Amino acid sequence: MFKNKSYIGISFIILIFGIYAVPKIVERIKNDKVVQGDRLDSVNPATAKEGQLIKIGPAPKFELVNQDNKKITNETYKGKVYVLEFFFSTCPTICPKMNESMLVLEKNFFGNPNFGIVSITIDPEHDTPKILKEHANLLGVKSSNWNFLTGDKAYIFNLANKGFNLYAGENKKVAGGFEHSGLFALIDKNGNIRCRNDDFGNPILYYDGLDKKGVRNIQQDINILLEE
Repeated sequence: MFKNKSYIGISFIILIFGIYAVPKIVERIKNDKVVQGDRLDSVNPATAKEGQLIKIGPAPKFELVNQDNKKITNETYKGKVYVLEFFFSTCPTICPKMNESMLVLEKNFFGNPNFGIVSITIDPEHDTPKILKEHANLLGVKSSNWNFLTGDKAYIFNLANKGFNLYAGENKKVAGGFEHSGLFALIDKNGNIRCRNDDFGNPILYYDGLDKKGVRNIQQDINILLEE
């Protein structure tokens, strides 16, 4: 008897809660307040305005050698907007697509002295300056501001994994013997990593070099940075 009354009481409370709370939750979702109020509390509205790009922080410093056996550092790109990637010349998986994406960017900004590209090999033991020169020629690279860089393997892996937080690793079990990210870093004239927000207002950090939308996005954002 008492047990049945308890069930009735609990059911009544749940019913009242549903009548009161559910419409309010639905209303919040319709107005996108759940996302704005709960998920994005940590996002600074001043940096999330349309047309503006987020400043993530200074890009890691680097000093490597290019396909012409010349020393290239982050200072080489001071005053330039540039895109940076990690790759290797014999990569049979994602690199051909990344190359294709970079060639699109080179073509669209060719002749602009304030734009450049940095491609850093994660297989420096194979990718000597001579090999990288051949690789650049094979791709049909025309821009003098596109540098293919090589150097010490441990230094490069540290730069990728701890500096840019872009994964690079050696794995003999995978095709090509190496694994790495397909993301592109966008760096402004002052040496800061920059990016746009996603649809929820969160910084994307890096751009997908394997996706046409990602390439379109970075192309648009390069234009924004060139105007700054």
